Amino acid sequence: MIAESQRLLDEIEKTTQKTQSDVNKKIEQRLEEIKFWRQELDNKLEQIVNETEVLLNFKTRLEKALESCKEPLVIAQKCLLNRQRRVGIDLVHDEVEQELVKEVEVLQGVIALLERTLEQTIEQIRLNRSAKYNLEMDLKDKFTASKIDNYCASLTNNTPDVRYADNAVKIEGNFISPEDWTDFSNMNVEKADKQRNNSLSLRALIDSILSQTANDMHKQYEMVNVAFRNRVKEVRDAKHKLEILLASVMDETALQEKNIAALKKAIADKEGPVKVAQTRLEARNHRPNVELCYDTVQYKLKDTLAQAETELKGLSRRQLSLEEEIQVKANTLYIDEVLCMQMRESVCINNF
Repeated sequence: MIAESQRLLDEIEKTTQKTQSDVNKKIEQRLEEIKFWRQELDNKLEQIVNETEVLLNFKTRLEKALESCKEPLVIAQKCLLNRQRRVGIDLVHDEVEQELVKEVEVLQGVIALLERTLEQTIEQIRLNRSAKYNLEMDLKDKFTASKIDNYCASLTNNTPDVRYADNAVKIEGNFISPEDWTDFSNMNVEKADKQRNNSLSLRALIDSILSQTANDMHKQYEMVNVAFRNRVKEVRDAKHKLEILLASVMDETALQEKNIAALKKAIADKEGPVKVAQTRLEARNHRPNVELCYDTVQYKLKDTLAQAETELKGLSRRQLSLEEEIQVKANTLYIDEVLCMQMRESVCINNF
């Protein structure tokens, strides 16, 4: 009986030691698993943090690009308003007008695209931070679990604070299976990878958008400037031709004025012959019936001075018309060359 009891005690001791050894190994394995997942989570956390920081820089680039579109748009709209002040024949929907309208459309389209992309970027930053939060919470829990399991691994039969604990073996409803535990961390890692990849793709898209929009704006900016230069040259050439023509008309007017003065002087100097001419006219007015004709002598006497004065009035009207046309061109040149082109010099289109 004593021998059997001793054998049972020895067997129980061996079983207890083996069980305790198995548990110790299980704890060590568990600590290794926790260590593995902590490293995985740490790596993914570092990656998502770095990616979020880079994406924040891209968000700043978008904001700067969006802000830089405001001044060119305002200037293009002001140019369109200024050009409504052209008058007469110059108030035309010319190439400059067409290119300015197109520039406004391009800028408005770029602003709308950048605003949508900025909203998308802000949402992606939020998703990145959500993934970061999940990783941090998982890491925090695993740190606590690792601390507890390290404590458990350090316990021996001779550890002073070992004790009996009520309900220690009771499994509560909030326990999860090892598979669920692995799936939970794996899901957090996959979510972080997914958001990081989405963020990388978005950054590539932002780079492309910023480059393309800057090129589009710069191209249209140059198109407007070329149209302005061509139009200014056309108007200046037309104004120069009008000024030459005006000078010619003024010279002709001066000659005609001298001619009229000479005619008047000749008439005054020959008062006697004029009286004779008027007496003859008076006498010839009494010709009977068909003989009262308006012949060459009558025509020459009455028409010479009147013709010269009529021509002078025509030249005066032509001079006034030319001066008005020149003023129209001068007004157009001032609007296009001074108001618009100088204002456009302040436009700066950068590739952010």
